[in-house]
Formats: sequence, C-alpha cells, structure tokens
Amino acid sequence: MTADSNDLSPGLVLSAFRALRPASNGAELAALLCPPYDVISPGERAALLAGDPDNAVAVVLPQEHDGLDRYQAAAALLESWADSGRYVVDEHESLYVYEMRTAEGATTRGLLGAVELRDPADGVILPHENTMAGPVSDRLALMSATEANVEPIYLVYDGGGAASAAVRSVDGEAPLASATTPDGTTHTLWAIDDPAVLEGCAADLASRRALIADGHHRYATYRQLQEQLRAECGPGPWDYGLTLLVDSSSYGPQVHAIHRAVVGLPFAEARDAARTWGLAVEPVTDPAAAIAAAEGVDGFLVVITDGTESARITDPSGALRTASELPGEPAALAGLDVTMLHRGLVEQVWGRPDTVESLTYAHSIPEVLAAAAEAAGTAVLLRPTPVAAVAAVAAAGARMPRKSTLFTPKPASGLVMRRFADAGEPAAS
Repeated sequence: MTADSNDLSPGLVLSAFRALRPASNGAELAALLCPPYDVISPGERAALLAGDPDNAVAVVLPQEHDGLDRYQAAAALLESWADSGRYVVDEHESLYVYEMRTAEGATTRGLLGAVELRDPADGVILPHENTMAGPVSDRLALMSATEANVEPIYLVYDGGGAASAAVRSVDGEAPLASATTPDGTTHTLWAIDDPAVLEGCAADLASRRALIADGHHRYATYRQLQEQLRAECGPGPWDYGLTLLVDSSSYGPQVHAIHRAVVGLPFAEARDAARTWGLAVEPVTDPAAAIAAAEGVDGFLVVITDGTESARITDPSGALRTASELPGEPAALAGLDVTMLHRGLVEQVWGRPDTVESLTYAHSIPEVLAAAAEAAGTAVLLRPTPVAAVAAVAAAGARMPRKSTLFTPKPASGLVMRRFADAGEPAAS
C-alpha cells in the first residue's frame, strides 16, 4: 500500500489495513479506551490508568519510564501489548465500520481506514484551522518512535454512494467489539473485507473530497512524517494515515463551540474597552442562556463573563468586521465570530497578542469559567460555527483560528491503531 507523488488519485483513497486492537470486549475493552490526546487533563489521565494500567492513554499521552524518554516508553509499551496478546493484529486487511452512539441516542457512524495523504492544495483533504508547532512536534515524536498511527483523524464528506451503503450494510451483523465508555457513549466496530465491497467503496470515494473535522495537528504530523520517511525509505505505509471518514449527510456529527478565556483581562476592562471602541455592550444575567439564545442571530455576537458579571457584545456598525478583514481573503472567513474575536476583540480592542499564553480554551462553560478565574481573566462564550461555514472556508483554501470547532462525539483512542510494520513495510529506526 504505497503512493507515488506523480500518480495520485483525483479524489479520496481510503485503503483497507490490518488493525492492531484490544483482544477484549465489553467492560474490559471500555477500560482500555480513552478520549483523544488533546482533551485529556492530567487528572483524567491518572483516573484512566487507575482503572487499567494498559489504558491507551499510556501510549497516547506517554510519560518517561525505566530510563526511556516518554516517546520511547510509548513504543516499548505498544510492543509489549502486542507481544503479550492483550492487543492483536487482524489477519485480513479491512475497512472498519465504527459507530458511536451517545447516551441520548445520537448516532455517528463511518469507515475507519488508511487515507492517502494529500497536500491541501490538491483540494481533496481540506483543513479549516491553523495549527501550532508544539502539538505537531509532540505528535511527530510519538509517531516516529512508535512507527504507528495511534489515533485516527476525523474526516467528513457529503456521501450517499457505495461507501455509505457499506456503512449501513452491517446492520444486523455481529460486531467485532463493542464497549460503553463512562460518558455513556457506546463504541461498536465491524470489519468489511469483501473485495467487491471494498472495490465499490474505492470507486465511490475516488471523485470525492473531505473536510478535516478533527485532527488538524495529527494530519499535519502525518504529512511531516511522510516527508521524512519518503526521503529515507521511499514510498511506504507512511503515505497513508489512520482516519475515520463520516458521511455527514447520513451520520453527521454535532458541532459545538470552543470557548476562550483571556488571561489577565478583568471583566470591567474588557467591557469598557468594547464600549469605547463603539461596540454594543448589553448586560445579561445568565451568560449560558444568553449565548444559547443567540444561535441563528445574524452578525457578530459573543458573551463575556467573569462568573459574576456578564455582557453580550455585538457589532451593529460593522466596524469590528471591517477591522478584522484581511485583503484577498474569502468573506466566509472574515465574517465568523471566531475570526472577529481573535483579530478584532483580542488583538485590537483588548490589545492582547493572539497567542497560547494570552488565550486558553475550554469545551464547556463551567470549564471556561474556571479557566478565567484561575487566570484572573475574562471568559468569552462563542456560538458554534455552522458546518456549512466551516466547509466554505475550507473550500476557499482559507484557515480559521485554531480551536474553532468541536465535533462530537469524538472517536475513542485505543479501539483501533495502525502500525507500519503490519503493512509489511516497517519504518527505518
């Protein structure tokens, strides 16, 4: 399974592979699964390992062990799991149907496979967010040491063809594995290895493109690792990366906002600066209710709060949008709340640099309020960015500010991994 840079498909290529996965099911399997690396706190990591020391978090977020640095320790641990039989490699190359069903009954289902890596300029795999060097460097060190993709990226596409039919076809079949994690989500896995079905999926996807829903840093890492190993070894399994591909028209995920806390910015200063700049600032008593009620309202809108005082900020004159626009960029990007927040409110109105030292991120309102309190700052509540707007930005070749969208549910890490050695072409040490 290799790709030549001069012979790439015009569309998506999602190849079957031999998965490395736990040899367990039910509660025992659930104890081995964890969320993606970038949403796990130190406390959550410790709790996962207390439940089972072989939880995937030990490889996904490794620590130094027995004189090995954390990346070498991850590689040694992954090898020990395979040698001990706790993880096994499937005999046949397959595409895997993966379903996530939340406790509320919302279902997301897609195909796990190895996607052919593409330059964003090709217009086949479309990123929509900027990345940061630190996480890419970290993931690159992990993937280089383990010679594996230990977590999938998450792609969505507008389907309806043979690949979508293959995803539906497993209804009524016994799964390979199923487990319910503590958040109430049930993760279920089936394998498809019928050559005719695989050929049908390949033909269907060959003219399609996809949007990166989650995993921008991992995808950037895939491509950096590919560049390095191609220079050393030529084409190989590093020309592909572990991916969950979801047909958004049938089993699409939900999209949520990611809120911000501005470090060291008192609420009163944030409010008064917005007023001085000519923005509309209206006090609100319930910030969560205020941001929820704002979905569907046209124009820029955020809610700021320190947990005691709160206010809604809008841009009725359009001055903030004008100040946030860059020459030649698509209108789809300039008009987003998250763009105007970073370029307008943070940098110009509040005079803060748009850096990870100035802004922290949180997936829920309680988390962002706690982060703001800890940082003696102000929380900024955002509305979710519509999927159509995300797709429009990506299609125009533009990038949204980092951490602009949260797609849920997220794939569980540890359910399926992909080692280069299992493709028959191990990477050079």
